[in-house]
Amino acid sequence: MGNKCCSRRHDPDRPLVYPAYKKNEAGFTSCPSLETRYTGEPNNRAVARRPADIVRTRNPGACIPNGGRRVVKALCAYTARAESDISFRKGDRMEVLSDAEPDWWRVLHITTRREGLVPANFVAEESSVECEDWFFPHVSRKEADKLLLAEINPRGTFLVRPAEHNPHGFSLSVKDWEEGRGYHVKHYKIKPLDNGGFYIATNQTFPSLPALVMSYTKNALGLCHVLARPCPKPEPQMWDLGPELRDKWEIPRNQIQLIKKLGQGNFGEVYYGKWCNNIEVAVKTLREGTMSKQAFLQEAAIMKKFRHKRLVALYAVCSQQEPVYIVQEYMCKGSLLEFLRNGEGKALHFEDLVYIAAQVASGMEYLESKLLIHRDLAARNVLIGENNVAKICDFGLARVIEDNEYCPKQGSRFPVKWTAPEAIIYGRFSIKSDVWSYGILLMELFTYGQIPYPGLHGKEVIEQVERGYRMPKPVGHYLPDDIYRLMLQCWDAVPEKRPTFEFLNHYFESFTVTSEIPYREVQD
Repeated sequence: MGNKCCSRRHDPDRPLVYPAYKKNEAGFTSCPSLETRYTGEPNNRAVARRPADIVRTRNPGACIPNGGRRVVKALCAYTARAESDISFRKGDRMEVLSDAEPDWWRVLHITTRREGLVPANFVAEESSVECEDWFFPHVSRKEADKLLLAEINPRGTFLVRPAEHNPHGFSLSVKDWEEGRGYHVKHYKIKPLDNGGFYIATNQTFPSLPALVMSYTKNALGLCHVLARPCPKPEPQMWDLGPELRDKWEIPRNQIQLIKKLGQGNFGEVYYGKWCNNIEVAVKTLREGTMSKQAFLQEAAIMKKFRHKRLVALYAVCSQQEPVYIVQEYMCKGSLLEFLRNGEGKALHFEDLVYIAAQVASGMEYLESKLLIHRDLAARNVLIGENNVAKICDFGLARVIEDNEYCPKQGSRFPVKWTAPEAIIYGRFSIKSDVWSYGILLMELFTYGQIPYPGLHGKEVIEQVERGYRMPKPVGHYLPDDIYRLMLQCWDAVPEKRPTFEFLNHYFESFTVTSEIPYREVQD
C-alpha cells in the first residue's frame, strides 16, 4: 500500500502544486448536508468568515508554469500606500515581473493591467497549497490550538500545518466539542506516501493534500468531526509602513499623528498614533538627552534588520528634532505587565500563560540565534495583541541609553530585580543574562504581574541573590513544580549552566497541560 515514509519526498521550500479544484464560498467542494450530520454542539450558529490572511517565507525561485508566466494569487486584500504599489482583492491574479526584493515584488495585475509593487507575503503561487485558506505554513501546535479555539469558530473548524517532527509530513488540527469537556482541539498526523500522496488512515490514501481535505469535508471517515470550515488566518505581518520606506528609517515628523497617550516609561511616553492618518502605529517618544542620536540610529538599523513573528516590528524613526520618535507596530492590548494586572489578562487560564511563555521564548530563541542580547527582558517589554499574541519590544535599546539614573551605581530605576548578578556587578551582559531575566519574567507571568522579590529593595535584592537567595515558589498562584525548577535553572549562579532559549522554547511548546493524547489515530 506504500504507507511507509517516502523516498521521493516533497521539498518543503517549494510550493505543493496540484490541478485546480472547483470551490464554493467555504473554500472547498460543497457538502449540502454538512450542518445536520452532527448534533450536540451548543449555540450552533452560522458564523461570518473573515478574510484569510497569511504570513510566509517562500523560495523566490519556485514558480508555476503558466504559459511561460509566473502567476500568483492574492491571499487577502491590500490597499496601496504609495504611488509605487497597487491595490488588490483576495483571489486576484497577478503576473510576477520581478522578485529581486524579498518583501516587495513587482507584478502586473492580470485584470486591471496595472503594474506596481505588492507585499510578497500577501500572495502565493497560483495552484500551490499555500493558496488554500486552510493551509497554515508557520503555525505551531500551541498556536493552532489558540487560533481554532477562538469563540467565533464552530465545531469542525480546521487547519493543516507542517508537521513539527516530520519535515515531509503535515498535521490536521480540528476543533471538537464533547459534553463534560467542552471545546478542545484534536490533532491528526498526515503522513506522506512513496508515490507523493498522503494519508491519515492507511485504508484511505489521497494523491494530494487538497484531495485529502475535500474527502474529509464530505465524510468524517474516523475523524472526530467532518471538516466544516477553514480556520480564519491572522493578519499578515507588515515589516514596512510602505514600499517607499523599505530601505529607509527616517520619516518626516508631520507624517505621524499622535492620538492617545498609552503610558509613561522610564525614558519617555508611548502613544497610539497613525502614519499618514491611515496606518495604526505605536510611537515611543524619548526624552531629550536620553541617548546619542548617532548611537540610537545605529541600533535602530540593527533592530529593523531582525525579523521574527515574536518581535515587535520597528517601522521608522523621527530623529531630526527632539523628542526622538520610535515608530513601531501597534499591539492593541498593551504591555504584558498591564495586561496581567489590570486588563483581560487577569482572567487568563494556566494554559494561556504557558502559551505566552512559549511565544516569548520563541522570540528570544531567534535573538539567541542572531547573537543579539536584549538586556532588558521583562513583562513591561512584552506587548500583547489579539488572541493573546505576544511580541518582544525594545530589544537592544538598553545598550544605547545614556541615562545615569539607569545604571546599577545610581539606583532605583535600574531594573535590578530583572538583571543577572554578573551583569549588575561586572557589567557582563550576555544571552545567559537574558535567560536570568526570562526566569524573572516567568514569575511575573504566573503571578499575574506581581512585583518580583516582594518586600525587597534593589540593594537588598543584590545582596540576597549574591548569598544564594532565590524567589520561592508562589503560594497564592498555581505553578507546577516542573516550571518552578526550570525558573531555578534560569537563575543558576553560573551563567553557562542556565538553559538555552532553544531549550526553553521547546519546553513550553511541548508542555502538556492535561493528559490529552498528542495525536489521534484513525482506525483503518
